[in-house]
Amino acid sequence: MRKLKTIKKKMSGRDAAGRVSVRHQGGQHKRFLRNVDFRRDKADVVGKVVSLEYDPGRTADIALVQFADGDKRYILAPVGLKLNDLVSSGKDIEIKVGNTLPLELLPVGTVVHNIELTAGRGGQLARSAGTSATVAAKEGGLVQLKLPSGEIRKVRQECFATVGQLGNIDWKNEVFRTAGRKRRMGIRPTVRGVAQNPRSHPHGGGEGRSGIGMTTPKTFAGRPAVGNTRRPKKYSNKYIVSRRKK
Repeated sequence: MRKLKTIKKKMSGRDAAGRVSVRHQGGQHKRFLRNVDFRRDKADVVGKVVSLEYDPGRTADIALVQFADGDKRYILAPVGLKLNDLVSSGKDIEIKVGNTLPLELLPVGTVVHNIELTAGRGGQLARSAGTSATVAAKEGGLVQLKLPSGEIRKVRQECFATVGQLGNIDWKNEVFRTAGRKRRMGIRPTVRGVAQNPRSHPHGGGEGRSGIGMTTPKTFAGRPAVGNTRRPKKYSNKYIVSRRKK
């Protein structure tokens, strides 16, 4: 669908001044960005899946949906979604794979993906291949979700989520085999800090195999690289019931 695609501009990890702001990016084959509908805000309009496609910009597959009013949109394709299936979003619809509903209407135990954190903003959680969250409990206008990391988090009940587990489950088992394939994906090599010089990395320098030379590892910018690095006073701490597995 040409109207839903735009050519991706290559930045190669550089900022506006041309300096490297994100390491290990560069090259990359020419790509089209697919305009995926994460908001699923076309309420109470039935759409039919007309194609299932590969998206180079994400690990999950996508589905092209044509709605009854003629509009076409890309959505994330969950497991079990097939050609000619009907999907919709809203409050008075069936709870089935591919449909999007408010969390308050989903029974405990429902598997969901593409979950909103702020109502109307669009899905932000559980959007990569094979991922899903489970509705664990409901209380006081909040819904508890068990996320893929094992974390149990509270989300407001009016936020929308899509039923089902995302497809392309075996993506995590894929072997890339060649360095060239990674370069065509836009991924440049990573060099160990201890193999660099002192100006390039805190672990660098020394004679021979001298180790990192400090008590705890650091990132290339000097920040702690192991342990709990989450900010103690982060605004979302109050929504986390149980922290993710270490």
